[in-house]
This record gives sequence, C-alpha cells and structure tokens, in this order.
Amino acid sequence: MKRGVLAAAAAALLLAAPGIARAQTYSCAVPANPPRPRPDLPSAEQPRRILPIGGYTLALTWAPQYCRSNSRQPSARFECRGGNRFGFTLHGLWPDGVGPSWPQYCRDTGLVSPAVIRAHLCTTPSAQLIQHEWAKHGTCMADRPADYFQQSSRLFAGLRYPDMNALSRRPLTADQFAAAIARANPGIEPTMMRITATRQGWLDEIWLCLDKKLAFARCPNHQGGLAGNAAIKIWRGRR
Repeated sequence: MKRGVLAAAAAALLLAAPGIARAQTYSCAVPANPPRPRPDLPSAEQPRRILPIGGYTLALTWAPQYCRSNSRQPSARFECRGGNRFGFTLHGLWPDGVGPSWPQYCRDTGLVSPAVIRAHLCTTPSAQLIQHEWAKHGTCMADRPADYFQQSSRLFAGLRYPDMNALSRRPLTADQFAAAIARANPGIEPTMMRITATRQGWLDEIWLCLDKKLAFARCPNHQGGLAGNAAIKIWRGRR
C-alpha cells in the first residue's frame, strides 16, 4: 500500500470519527532526545517474505500486563519505569497474507528518525518496537515511516474502551470481553477481533481485523486467539 492510499484511508477515518482522543494514555512525557533504536533486520527465524496483502491486523497491547511481565527489559524502560502510565498501547498495524502466511521485512531500511519516534512514543511507547514495526511490517505497506505510523496511530486513536477497572473485578470470558469492546465501538463486532492472553490467563492483546481498504472486518478462520469460552483475567497494575 502506497502513500496515496494511506492518506485517503486516514482522511476517511478522521471524517468518520471526529474528536479523536488518546484515551488510553494516562500520563506520558516524551523526552527531548528519545531513545535511539537498534537496526531490526530479517533473520533465519524471521526471513524476508514478499507476499500479496489480503487484509490487516491492528494489534493493541494491555500495558499493565506487559509491564508486569517485562518491566526489567531495556526496551520497556520508557513505558514501565519512566513515570509514564498507559492502558492500551499500539503494538502495530500488520499486513496479513491471503492465507495463513504474511509479508514481512519487504525491503531494506535505516533507522526511524527521532522526529517520528517522538511523535508516536505516547502511542507505541518503545523506540525499539517502533523500529521493529516499521522494518517488519511498515516496509510492506508504505514508502515512509511517517506515513505508516500516521495511519496506524489514527486507527488506534479512533477506538474507545469499556471500563477496564470494572471488567477486571468480575468473571470474564474472551467472548464477553470482545462484546464489551464491540459495545464501546459502534460498527465493530466481536467477530472482528481476537483476544490473546498469557499462559496464566491474563489479558495480553486485542487483534482487530481489517480488510484491504482498512475497514474493520470479520477475522479469517485461520487467525489465532483464545476460544470464546476461555476465562481471562485483567491485571490492573497501579490503578
């Protein structure tokens, strides 16, 4: 997907969702000099794949659980140990394939600029993850990092969320949680998302499925996620 398609989709989203707010950033202070990422390159385990795009996934991470599990990781310092607080964060916008495989690392790329990192660090609060998302996924979709992150951030900012504190205090299944997300977002159905959790059953991520025009769509059968009747728990962190 090239810049013109990204720009058109972004404009349509803004018209459809006026008054967009970053509701899931509780507090975030961006440093004047953001962390500098390392290059992220294809490898034997993560090879380059040039494949047709059949749709997209918008992946959101529940930050309290992420920080509970990863706070000691160097790449998590800004998100988890810098005095910032988050609810859902943007993991990334991923191109999916026509079948179960997907394109990745579509071309060589340098480091994402400090200006782009600063602009998106309160949405995706890790410079290294920003570099990874551009190198692995964005290079298959856009000509420039700025275009890719502008589109993914606008999709993310258009979402709304249920009362996570209240949901965390009662028995919950993956289907019930998906229904709560759908109720907060008219036009998105539970079948348009997948819920993931840790091995211990704590909410990890939401994967929202989109078609080739970046409209929310029913998820393909081969995509992963929890069974609908799987019990999940929500870690509240310091809330």
